[in-house]
Amino acid sequence: MRNRSTLWLLLFLMAAVVVAGGCTKRADDNNSPAGENGASIHGQTQYNDEPFEVTIRHTQVGESKKFRLAILKDVVQQTEADIPGLKIRLDGVDSEVNRKEKLRGEMAAGKPPDIFDVFGSPDSGIYAREGLMLDLTPILDELGLKDKIRGLEPYTHDGKIYGLPAGASIEGFFYNKAYFEEKGLQVPRTLAELEKLAEFIKADGRIPFAQASKEAWIPLMTTNNLWSYFAGPEVTYGFRPGLAKWTDPEIVRAFKKHKEWVDKGYYKSSELAAEYTDMRNQIISGEAIMMMDGSWANSVFRDPDQAGGLIGQIGYFNMPPEAEGDPYIVMNDFNNGYGFSSTMADDPRKLQAVKQFIRHFWTEEMQLRGLKEDGVLPALVIDGRQLADTVDDPLLQDIFKGVEQIDISYPAYDALVQTPVNEALGLGIQQMISGAVEPEAMLEALQRTQEAANTELP
Repeated sequence: MRNRSTLWLLLFLMAAVVVAGGCTKRADDNNSPAGENGASIHGQTQYNDEPFEVTIRHTQVGESKKFRLAILKDVVQQTEADIPGLKIRLDGVDSEVNRKEKLRGEMAAGKPPDIFDVFGSPDSGIYAREGLMLDLTPILDELGLKDKIRGLEPYTHDGKIYGLPAGASIEGFFYNKAYFEEKGLQVPRTLAELEKLAEFIKADGRIPFAQASKEAWIPLMTTNNLWSYFAGPEVTYGFRPGLAKWTDPEIVRAFKKHKEWVDKGYYKSSELAAEYTDMRNQIISGEAIMMMDGSWANSVFRDPDQAGGLIGQIGYFNMPPEAEGDPYIVMNDFNNGYGFSSTMADDPRKLQAVKQFIRHFWTEEMQLRGLKEDGVLPALVIDGRQLADTVDDPLLQDIFKGVEQIDISYPAYDALVQTPVNEALGLGIQQMISGAVEPEAMLEALQRTQEAANTELP
């Protein structure tokens, strides 16, 4: 948790970092051990140019992630140029499929990709304890980056760092500013005002909230924010140690509020069949007026190929508190990033590829490009003046105002609960939305799953 000024200072007012790139024929790594693939020459390591391959598993799949993919490809090209013989193969997989199916299976088999998209908490900790992830601590010390990358906490386990955040994000509402202006509507300051807006929009023949619930994490962004307001942002930390229960009254109240919004028709009736991209299209088409999503979605609304005539007409606001003057409580985390297979340490050239990949990805140039092109908040500490020169877009300015407004932040629920609980919660929210189960009964079953998970080893 952090107060408003702390968040703003972290994001905008810290010292710049200068990261030196590698050279084409020889890596400038004075500490690299010489092995069978290289010989030490004047404190540097000269490698042979025999072909070898490194695989990067990424989740930059689809039109909405095209800018992120372009940045990754440029980092790959720079890394390949640094190391003779290196060929990097990109393996793109949907984010949910990668996290919950493919990567999990590969880790169980002990054969993860060389470099892979990974969720910081709890995933990196689970894989690190099995000895499957590369300890990056000495590499970050060597590159001078350890104190220049924010959000390392989700990737830090037993004092060692096992992954790096690609960027930061917050969650809140995107909205059609042109519609608001036309109807004389104002950004809500309380939950009651948000509900009043929803009633007006529904009466006007539009859908108040765009939603796609085929993937359960999407509607749970809304529920997670509601229970963090009603029960307090610290409550999610309490489920694992048994200090809080899913059946606690304020948790039940949050789920009932979400169900109330469903029953009132604030969402499209077919939301359970809708894909993530469908949700954005509901806004772009004018069918819906507001949408709860992560700040990363701003790139869609700033891209003429995707947003069309809505360019410049989409704004952003945080979910408001219950009462005016209450603190703003908003999801803010660094959980999406990259991990590296522990086997990379066995091959000096692959280990050098890791270092050069990190050198090129976590630079001011790439992080500012990610902010400007894709709207991803930087993980690298960057001077505030540079950020101000980069982000003159009105939608990004709205998001930065949202960051400044935050009084208390919390990580997303799936960074804190165990996998069986996360899966049961996902199924439960979908059943609740469908009307198959009432919130109280669903949460009672979820609590039983939580208690069973709490008896297992972490």
